[in-house]
Amino acid sequence: MPTDALLAVLLGAVLHAGWNTAIKSGTDTRRDTVLVAGGAAVIAALFLPWLGVPTAASLPCLVASACLQLLYFRLVAAAYRCGDMSLAYPLMRGTPPLLIAACSGFLLDEQLSASAWAGTSLVCAGVLTLALSGRPANVQTANAHTANGCPTDGPKPRLVAVLGVPLANAAVIAAYTVIDGVGVRLSGNPPSYTLWVFLLAGIPVVLGGGPGLAVYARTRWPVAVVGGFCVVASYGLALWAMTRAPVATVAALRESSILFALLFAALILRERIGWWRAASGAAIALGAAALRL
Repeated sequence: MPTDALLAVLLGAVLHAGWNTAIKSGTDTRRDTVLVAGGAAVIAALFLPWLGVPTAASLPCLVASACLQLLYFRLVAAAYRCGDMSLAYPLMRGTPPLLIAACSGFLLDEQLSASAWAGTSLVCAGVLTLALSGRPANVQTANAHTANGCPTDGPKPRLVAVLGVPLANAAVIAAYTVIDGVGVRLSGNPPSYTLWVFLLAGIPVVLGGGPGLAVYARTRWPVAVVGGFCVVASYGLALWAMTRAPVATVAALRESSILFALLFAALILRERIGWWRAASGAAIALGAAALRL
């Protein structure tokens, strides 16, 4: 992977962990997610008039990606209602790279080198080990579940919500990543393609935000501004990198965001990060190094 693409993906990883932390830090993950998606849509609307339009060949990918991004935002909010960020985030981000690597050969006509496969496997193993290290404490208290709208009628429904929702979102992430990997290359205009995705996805998210959103936004508007910028910049950097390197390796390296998510979870959200999770982080770092080779 070229150095400029690697640095772009790592910067995007920091930004991605940042906006997820902003959502998890609030008292209403659904509305905070709406604000982030809305902020991204406003940013897109402001800059699109200056960027031209993607090619017609990329439009089917653009529409499909926007629909999947809409579902993605809804599942992010649902995942954080019931589980710690240090559990939900690794589950959502750890599985997609393997799915993408497995199908990149026949869908994208990309053949990965041995070091790329090793790096992808290390990143995924580290992230998934982090997820599997989650203890029952990762399932929040019954009071917290009730406040956030998470199931409370016994441990089984809660475990389904805590583990099932992030894993479902992982499949969504893998799908839109592959679609965008194709679309951005066909677009002839990666920045415009990226912004159209967030504009088309953000409008229905905001329209479905429900009553009271405007009042809520008065105190949480920084989440919309900063979170929206982080969403656009993070994914924009990743899509640009996909024009310089195989989609599967970019997708795997992007999941190094879990290292920053762990740091933010410990320092900002005050979640417990033990030695097991630190060792998993080291595996992710080694995977990132292998991808650079």
